[in-house]
Amino acid sequence: MTSPGFQAHDHARCVSDGMEAALSYCEKNGLKFTPVRQRVFEILLSEHKAMGAYDILEILAKEGMGSQPPVVYRALDFLGTHGFVHKIEKLNAFVACDHPGSDHDPAFMICRSCTKVVEMDGSPSSEISSAAQDLGFEVEAVVVEAEGLCPTCQDPS
Repeated sequence: MTSPGFQAHDHARCVSDGMEAALSYCEKNGLKFTPVRQRVFEILLSEHKAMGAYDILEILAKEGMGSQPPVVYRALDFLGTHGFVHKIEKLNAFVACDHPGSDHDPAFMICRSCTKVVEMDGSPSSEISSAAQDLGFEVEAVVVEAEGLCPTCQDPS
């Protein structure tokens, strides 16, 4: 899967490609991809914006899949542990990964108006790690999030 960026595209394809990759990964690694985990991932795949746990829980509750916070937090923990979703620290929210199941250090562009999030191809974390090594600093985690306006939300005047 590659990031569609901020341009219009077929969300149904994002969902089907993402679900296919996740199902394959879980099957290959002997992981249980429960209906709740699948649905949480599907919800996040259907939008390219960050969603809070309680926003997801509201959808699950309406669908009869659980109404208690641990339901969504357990699913998000599983999805995050296995590389299917990322936490957007700036928004305290989650977004589906463009490369589910792969090991990578993503960077994100976040539209402050519509909250759409794009996972950037490549990662500036290698430059950070290189600079840290030169300084004798041991990097344990890198979070790169750029905030601005997507093309749709920019004021054309």
